[in-house]
Amino acid sequence: MTTVQRTYPVVIVTFLVIFCGLLAGCASTSSPENTASPEPHSTSSTTTIERVEVFHFYGNRQCASCIAVGDLAERTVNASFKNDLILGRLVFAHVNYDLPENAALKTKYNVTGSSLWIGVYDANGFSREEDIRVWTLINDEETYSRYLTGLITKRLNGDLS
Repeated sequence: MTTVQRTYPVVIVTFLVIFCGLLAGCASTSSPENTASPEPHSTSSTTTIERVEVFHFYGNRQCASCIAVGDLAERTVNASFKNDLILGRLVFAHVNYDLPENAALKTKYNVTGSSLWIGVYDANGFSREEDIRVWTLINDEETYSRYLTGLITKRLNGDLS
């Protein structure tokens, strides 16, 4: 038996193990619409909300996509939630996480880079979620706005799912 004949089965088995591992790792059981990642803190799916915060975090240097995420979020919030902004139920801000005065907010939201975060204050405390889906919607303002409006409306109504 030659060296090639002895190593051939080992190579095939190794390839199959790696292939199956990659295939299993790439499988996802979540739907693509549910890309926001809430930090759960409640057993109930609906609760009374005290305040919702929407923060666009960015650094000293922003790319075009980072700017678009923040600008579209601001336009959406201002157009769809005027009363909630006036009442203080909803807060929106652009936050430069590189500035020392924003260090506490950066830590509270666990910010690591340009991102859009939603924070919810209710009777159970505080929860936060980074919304990553908005990045895929920046080239379609109408879809972006519809999606973010729906998500913020759910949070304001106490739906943290």
